[in-house]
Amino acid sequence: MARYPHSLRRGRKRPTSRQPRPTGDQRVAVIGLGRFGSSLANELMRRGWDVLGIDTDARIVQKYSDGLTHSAVADCTDPEVLHQLGVHDFTSAVVGIGTDIEASILVSSNLLDAEVPNIWAKAISRQHGLILERLGIHHVILPEHEMGERVAHLVTGRMLDFIEFDDDYALVKTVAPDVATGAPAAPRA
Repeated sequence: MARYPHSLRRGRKRPTSRQPRPTGDQRVAVIGLGRFGSSLANELMRRGWDVLGIDTDARIVQKYSDGLTHSAVADCTDPEVLHQLGVHDFTSAVVGIGTDIEASILVSSNLLDAEVPNIWAKAISRQHGLILERLGIHHVILPEHEMGERVAHLVTGRMLDFIEFDDDYALVKTVAPDVATGAPAAPRA
């Protein structure tokens, strides 16, 4: 068998008893375990998903390996590495690579070639996001930009939470005005 620049480590085998058992579509590969990728992977694990965490840095993989279902030190810019890891069998993959735009684009392209049905990719700029969209990535995320917009909405009004899910649509959690709750209105000064 040929040797590739990756090693597969098995982390936590089963979800804890309070978590539902993952179904076939609750498996995700998270490529890039920086702040964004590791936070995403840990939250998915907390929700009962099987997570394969992949990064090129062995120290980062070691740091998160005990908390993930599987982890691997691998360079996913090589399509054969993705195949060896079985990423083509996953229904979802997330590219959390941010600082290396070339690697982000190559890995995203490799996931498209592997026909992963649901691909999410982090972009660090609008231009990077545009390139990912042109490749055909299903979901492009600009975390800093999107969080900035969300916090701006929270700071400027009565909103407790704000999530925009399309250009003209958002889900807003707010404090209802007294008139809507039936409470008497406060006297005006």
